[in-house]
Amino acid sequence: MLTERELERYAEVLWWGLRTARRGGFKKKDIVQIRFHVGALRLAEILHRRLIQTGLQPMLRLAGTPEMERHFYRLAAGWQLDFIPPGEAQLTRRLNGSIHLLAPESLTHLQAAAPGKIARTALSHKPLRSVLDRREARGDYGWTLAMLPTAELARQAGLSLKEYSRQVAAACFLDSTAPVARWAEVHRRAAEIKRWLDGMQARRYRVESEGIDLEIDLGARRRWAGISGRNIPSFELFVSPDWRGTHGRFSADQPSFRQGNLVRGVRLEFRRGRVVRATAEEGERFLNNQIAMDAGAAQVGEFSLTDKRFSRINRFMANTLYDENFGGRYGNCHIALGSSYGNTYAGAPAGLTASRRAALGFNDSALHWDFVNTEKKRVTALLAGGARRVIYENGLFRI
Repeated sequence: MLTERELERYAEVLWWGLRTARRGGFKKKDIVQIRFHVGALRLAEILHRRLIQTGLQPMLRLAGTPEMERHFYRLAAGWQLDFIPPGEAQLTRRLNGSIHLLAPESLTHLQAAAPGKIARTALSHKPLRSVLDRREARGDYGWTLAMLPTAELARQAGLSLKEYSRQVAAACFLDSTAPVARWAEVHRRAAEIKRWLDGMQARRYRVESEGIDLEIDLGARRRWAGISGRNIPSFELFVSPDWRGTHGRFSADQPSFRQGNLVRGVRLEFRRGRVVRATAEEGERFLNNQIAMDAGAAQVGEFSLTDKRFSRINRFMANTLYDENFGGRYGNCHIALGSSYGNTYAGAPAGLTASRRAALGFNDSALHWDFVNTEKKRVTALLAGGARRVIYENGLFRI
């Protein structure tokens, strides 16, 4: 487990992440929610103290246990799946920040649950997430996310709890006496790469590896984003492309744990922007149910690359927050099916209305599911004038 000193540093890094993520900054009396699993209680206590000292109003919300989630999806009636607690909409309209602390006790406890029930609950909460998206675009809200080591995570990753904890500490720079300074430097270097990517005026990207042969249209009015404080750790640079221009095949060589289900060996085939075939070595039924959740769930909402010079993550961690930021030998590429990110719009956030999003090919869905590939690969940009340029190879941006 993490030491008390590392937890204090973790809280310091998360406060940096939250402040960096919120464009409008924080002021006294702002409301910040800390949502946490019971295994993250000590870090929640430290953050609670820091927020009070800063003059903010913390709100605490304990996440359900695996037993509670099993009971809910086994026993809940339709109206219970759709239920939104009284006051939740009002809180969503007033919330200024959220810190999510993950410490899962189980990763596979919902494998027997009906996938349709899980999808129905996600759809019922989509309007609240849309409110937060609009508040974030205005600079009124920001969020960050972190994970604490648990015995279940370590077991699923094939590591001892001590080894797993060392990976977490290294990935978040908690083994440094000045972790925020380390994150600030990564933030600065990432900004240089994003300016380089935005400046080349690419029209399309071609991704090639043993398991990938995929073309993705960048789309108009796009900019690259990433390393913004929203996830700790985060080393990926990403863009939400025009989903309509996705063609070819993508495979994930990393397993994915999602909503109590394990999905392994995913292969996706795209035609005219949509998944036309989705298979998996394990969890295929759950996979196909999720991507049938709504009209946008079978379309790409994110395209991402991680430079191995940034990331210290070199082991499978059985958690998407870490696996989508894998460094290792060749970095990683991942795509997400489902919702796109409005912060990759290269214009004033208020200008990205629902009609504008649709016209530009920003995807909309209650789903956002990342699929990670760590193979040796090459990414080539097709530029506006017709020239081609390799932008990423062997885990490195070719800046």
